[in-house]
Amino acid sequence: MKTKALFLAFALTTFSLAAQTPLPDTPAARQFAAWLAAFNSGDRATMLAYQQQNNPSRADRIDNTMGFREQTGGFEFKKAGESTPTKFSGIVKERNSEQFAQFTMEVEAAEPHKIIDLNLGAIPTPAEFAPAKMSQADALAALRAEMEKNAAADRFAGAAMVVKDGKPVFSAAYGLADREKKSADKVNTQFRIGSMNKMFTATSILQLVQAGKIKLTDPLGKILTDYPNQDVATKVTVHHLLTHTGGTGDIFGPEFDTHRLELKTLGDYVKLYGKRGLEFEPGSKWEYSNYGFLLLGVIVEKVSGQSYYDYVAEHVFKPAGMTSTASLSEDQVVPERSVGYTKFGGGTAWKANTDTLPYRGTSAGGGYSTVEDLSKFAAALLNHKLLDAKHTELLTTGKVETPRGGDKYAYGFFDHKVAGVRCFGHGGGAPGMNGELEICPESGYVIAVLANLDPPAAQRMAEFVGSRLPVK
Repeated sequence: MKTKALFLAFALTTFSLAAQTPLPDTPAARQFAAWLAAFNSGDRATMLAYQQQNNPSRADRIDNTMGFREQTGGFEFKKAGESTPTKFSGIVKERNSEQFAQFTMEVEAAEPHKIIDLNLGAIPTPAEFAPAKMSQADALAALRAEMEKNAAADRFAGAAMVVKDGKPVFSAAYGLADREKKSADKVNTQFRIGSMNKMFTATSILQLVQAGKIKLTDPLGKILTDYPNQDVATKVTVHHLLTHTGGTGDIFGPEFDTHRLELKTLGDYVKLYGKRGLEFEPGSKWEYSNYGFLLLGVIVEKVSGQSYYDYVAEHVFKPAGMTSTASLSEDQVVPERSVGYTKFGGGTAWKANTDTLPYRGTSAGGGYSTVEDLSKFAAALLNHKLLDAKHTELLTTGKVETPRGGDKYAYGFFDHKVAGVRCFGHGGGAPGMNGELEICPESGYVIAVLANLDPPAAQRMAEFVGSRLPVK
């Protein structure tokens, strides 16, 4: 007990030096301070010893804990919230980024006050901690410095572009596209974009709606008349699929891992997953569904008579002027496509994400693009080259609340506030890839960031500059 008392004293001293507000003198708050000191130390042995003594159920997850520590850089305590002898909550901020989190620590009432539960959840930046708005020049200079700092620390490799009223005002790239060949990332490097393909898929569906070929209220089975599961076919509508409210589930898991390289067409996914039932009653809640967007791609194929890939190339990429965006299979050479690097699954060294990639990207995600092409896509939407004004608004206006801190989901787009400014767009993330597109009509800015490292490498840069750019 003497050792623990000394550690708690050290933790409280460390905490008091860093904290902006006093720490309540309660068992729960003292235990939080001890956890924070151990976590922030970055020392595996220190963290393991703390967990074994105070939170033994987490001790066998030490590698995950240390991976999280490396990603965040640790936390700064910012504000206390609820405080009782056995419960303490508040707000912390990642040291490596602009991300804030809400924490709640619950401990046993009796000595030694072991941890019952510790929850950390990302939240939008509280207004009181929001960074000051800057001039455009200062905000872009700050972004360049932030990218350079994170690239030097091997936390960022990728490219960024910022557009103001249709004109590029910033573009830069840092890090390596291929670590084995020592080739550098460039502004025109093609990065895998994960779920950002959902924007192209939703745009395609709304084009078919605008043309009167399908309705948002159509049930899946009216279009895909041979869909295997009749419950899904009769209850799930196009609107449900577009808003992740259909209860259609995901595609990732053991079945995907087993058949990853056999899934070569959208139809192959339907053969594998099409007999599954609903996970919940359509329309009753929001739950992100990659399979739902896979089915939207199958609808595009059925209604247009083209493959999904040919349709988006002709009706989305071509009119937008996007010449570097596609979803060619992984066995085809794409000279400017970067190699993705991941630390997911344990380990401290970056490794190629080759063993995690699907055979080919789908309507749910997995293609590749450049920051310039994403900026062109944004311009084509804003200038109504892809949809008329009515259907562009329908596409991008939020319809369903999500768990993401006030964000609403539209059709393939998140609709939310970025530092008080309404923006819409979508991100993408998977092992070795991360991207973010923010389209902000109110301020005139478009922010596109892509990275060939794990999330949130690109998301951090987009949030950093988005919170600092001027409103007008």
